[in-house]
Amino acid sequence: MQDFLSSTLPVVSFSEARKRAKEAGFRLELPEFETEPKALAESLEQCLAQADERLDAIAALLPERLDFANTVAAFDDVICSVSTVANRLYLLKEAAPEKVIREEAERQFKIFQDWDVGLEYREDIYRTIRAFADGQSELAEEARRLMEHFMRDFRRAGLGLSRGERDEVERLRKRLSRIVTDFDANATKAESPVEFTVDELEGLPRDFLDNRSLRNFSGNYVLGAETVWHFLVVMDNAKSEAVRRRMQEARDRLAADTNLELLQEIIRLRADIARRLGYADWADYRTELKMAKTGAGARRFLEDLSEGLQELFAQEREAWQAMKREDTSDPEAVVHLWDWRYYSNQLVKRRHQVDSEKLRRYFPYRKTLEGMFRICGRLFGLSFARLEAPRKWTNDLELYLVTDVRTQTPRGAFYLDLFPRKGKFRHYAQFGLIDGRRLPDGDYQCPCVALVCNFPPPNAGQPSLLSHTEVKTLFHEFGHALHSLLTRAEYARFSGTAVPRDFVEVPSQLLENWIWDQDMLDLFAADWQDENRKIPAGVIEGLKAARLETIGSFYRRQIAFGLIDLELHSVTAGSEIPEASALAGSLMKKVFLEPAEGTDFIAGFTHLSHYDAGYYGYAWADAIAADLDTVFSGSPSARLNEANGRRLREEIYATGDTRDPEESITSFLGRPRSLTPFLKSLGVSGRPPAGASND
Repeated sequence: MQDFLSSTLPVVSFSEARKRAKEAGFRLELPEFETEPKALAESLEQCLAQADERLDAIAALLPERLDFANTVAAFDDVICSVSTVANRLYLLKEAAPEKVIREEAERQFKIFQDWDVGLEYREDIYRTIRAFADGQSELAEEARRLMEHFMRDFRRAGLGLSRGERDEVERLRKRLSRIVTDFDANATKAESPVEFTVDELEGLPRDFLDNRSLRNFSGNYVLGAETVWHFLVVMDNAKSEAVRRRMQEARDRLAADTNLELLQEIIRLRADIARRLGYADWADYRTELKMAKTGAGARRFLEDLSEGLQELFAQEREAWQAMKREDTSDPEAVVHLWDWRYYSNQLVKRRHQVDSEKLRRYFPYRKTLEGMFRICGRLFGLSFARLEAPRKWTNDLELYLVTDVRTQTPRGAFYLDLFPRKGKFRHYAQFGLIDGRRLPDGDYQCPCVALVCNFPPPNAGQPSLLSHTEVKTLFHEFGHALHSLLTRAEYARFSGTAVPRDFVEVPSQLLENWIWDQDMLDLFAADWQDENRKIPAGVIEGLKAARLETIGSFYRRQIAFGLIDLELHSVTAGSEIPEASALAGSLMKKVFLEPAEGTDFIAGFTHLSHYDAGYYGYAWADAIAADLDTVFSGSPSARLNEANGRRLREEIYATGDTRDPEESITSFLGRPRSLTPFLKSLGVSGRPPAGASND
């Protein structure tokens, strides 16, 4: 499903790009995407057999022959080789168009997960690396960090426990991995079509209603509550409260029949594993490696931020309430969870004369994408070209090459899979495929990633048109891609986004700031039917003011999710496991708005799978990103200051996890981080949330 606006980017053959990379000491490769279920099984079987053979060789080394290259570096190389295959399996289970491929990829990924957990319990490897590490003092900084991280991993896996207890932890972790995969798969597979008449959809944009693919043989609209852009268009615009409620309830029941029981088991297993490893709870186990350090530190951050936003949130709720009472002529009308998006949108229109739906015409997908490339190219010293993709997992796919302008060296490649289809991953994310790292032969492996998103597809004579919010999402996800593509880490373990989870969102959330700048948008945003028509003056300022109108509710909702996540993972082994849906509903009611009775939104909350005890990191990272942004907002040529862009590339994006995030932040800012810019951006003041420094 290609967008019909023509591309202005050059097209490069993969063979030519690979040749240029090789000449400069880089290796450019693309994943082999299997097209048959049997091939998936064969790929993983062969990969794991080779990995086990190499691991056995590491374990068999004699003490006098141990060195960094044949122990620590070799271990990193084995893990990377297996992860490259596993990354491909993970992508295919989430995005392959063919159900049979998705299901087989899921089966094979579970086999990988068992192997991956078992890897940390190979005592022979642990003994070899420990023998090398003991008394080691002559290593380069990144090499020493790699060795220390592996030793830490073995400790956190329970290698210090008795054999029986260690075996039980391994068994529990393998079971946990399989259940988490099932939880994700159920959420992706769940569907909830909701049928509406044209009259019921009063208020929705004409362009949306004119999309014939949304209508059935009776002429009614069949919208998927699981499809993000369907859901948001209805919730933002439908005048009928009954319609909004039906859509919200349908979405909040997705996967409830399969995932609620799994979630209870996930919580129980995590609590049990944490106890056996010597931690109070899973939140403490997970946050030990993050900037927050403890579950209590993360919780204090959210609770203090929630308190600081209370007045703003109360004002916003009162404004919604007044509008609903006016609409319904009911002085007792109450704003519910299915109302807030609609009345937020109406509030923005009323106070700032900004209609977000009307802005879509200024953001045709193709022009927006290439405008983003121009901005990032100038900022980071990069150029972009379209690559002929020799292998694809779906025909509706684009592949791009990233080249360093100064050296004219290819630095990596990324795929774009941007429009929804049946069975595909439902949200927006970067999927890592090949990690950047120094190879044993001395060449540098170019990274390769994929952005898998669900933007509105082209429709009946017009291109895909993005809302301003969707443009923000595009910039955000591309920030993750750049974080991966610009890495200079020597070892796969530290490559790109392999940073603490409460820092990983910083580079991408920082890049969102560029779409709030009129000068930036004027570089590419134009009416898709008349490129001479730019976004009218004052609209972006109105958008920024409108954003502040609902900033309290935005963050209170984020805080609610973060607290739910932390609360579920603060359960101690042996205590009564709370009913996850009831706990989630109670906290959502306390911090934001009460979910509809009989719904279980927690069943589709897939952040619990891999952001477990880490959802707080979005707000945490926002605070850091606001501070980093002061370097641009306070400089000559502001967001196109190329010197600042190069420093951002080198100090934040390129470093990966080769050093502590605090060091990267301080190096870029020239001072310790501060919370003041974030509080100022929200229009609040007061005691800063715990865990974040202030000036």
